[in-house]
Amino acid sequence: MRIGVPKEIKTQEHRVGMTPAAVREAIHHGHEVLIESGAGAGIGASDGDYRAAGAKIAASAAEVFASAEMIVKVKEPQAVERRMLREGQILFTYLHLAADAELTRELVDSGAVCIAYETVTGPDGSLPLLSPMSQVAGRMAIQAAAHALEKEQGGAGLLIGGVPGVKPARVCVIGGGNVGENAAAMAIGLGADVFILEKSPPRMQTLHRIFGHAVNTVYATRLATEEEVLAADVVIGAVLIPGAKAPKLISRDMVRRMKPGSVIVDVAIDQGGIAETSMPTTHDAPTYVVDEVVHYCVANMPGAVARTSTYALNNATLPYVLAIADRGWPAALAEDEGLLNGLNIAHGKITHEAVARSLNLEYTDPKLFL
Repeated sequence: MRIGVPKEIKTQEHRVGMTPAAVREAIHHGHEVLIESGAGAGIGASDGDYRAAGAKIAASAAEVFASAEMIVKVKEPQAVERRMLREGQILFTYLHLAADAELTRELVDSGAVCIAYETVTGPDGSLPLLSPMSQVAGRMAIQAAAHALEKEQGGAGLLIGGVPGVKPARVCVIGGGNVGENAAAMAIGLGADVFILEKSPPRMQTLHRIFGHAVNTVYATRLATEEEVLAADVVIGAVLIPGAKAPKLISRDMVRRMKPGSVIVDVAIDQGGIAETSMPTTHDAPTYVVDEVVHYCVANMPGAVARTSTYALNNATLPYVLAIADRGWPAALAEDEGLLNGLNIAHGKITHEAVARSLNLEYTDPKLFL
């Protein structure tokens, strides 16, 4: 199979779909890999590195899209890229369709086979291709919050860990999954006072085993959520419903009543965000202020640490890339139900139930395409 890797063009996105090491594995499996010139610059991988791994270098994205049978990316295709997709072409990348009706419509119209990293599942129900970026985003969320708390950023002028004799910042993490766990670990490391809101008692027990008394776990009722958000200096939005829009857990009224200079880092923004006041931002202009509350809502947070993120992502995606390329997508998905869960769109039909439900569109059983 001919695999194409275009350069990412989303604002301040420096990751790349395949590393030179991943390319060499694909070549070893008998496939061709076509890389757009400069695609690896953000991770320090030159065209020469890719040539040495066996890839061919394309002068443009148009050349990659025109000749590749499968496109491997990191972020959802931008408008100009969506126009280059064709019927039956495989697209393997993050999509986050539930919050983007226009993207969904154009992918449906393209006739492409769109497999989303974020809805592929493991045998235990985990999200193996989302997990590495959740780890990165969770850790980055606390770095971003610490910076946003500074006075010149609009924050309250707090050092997140405090100093002897001065209280640390109070951090409320909404959601105790992968993002929440990693955010809590970083916040604890910096000396913050950490509260995690979670609905699953078994997950709360797991968090207690991990962190002991370094964190406070709170069952996430509506009342508890409101109380913790209003008491917090930093709120981390870390809720995920695979394939679906994030629930709106922080109302505009709650934001109005939050502490002046407090910070919301809405990691769930690529699924619409958990705050009614959240809207996507970029690394160029990552924050804005609503009612004296600083909002950080960058939809591709891990893109800022592109080298770490790309290698972590490729460690997870490479086996799936090879499975699709080796066996073809129908056979690969038929053999792996978790990979089948990644199929969001095929030949003009929406094949992920949560995506269809979020956008009020018709759902088609993905097994019909196998």
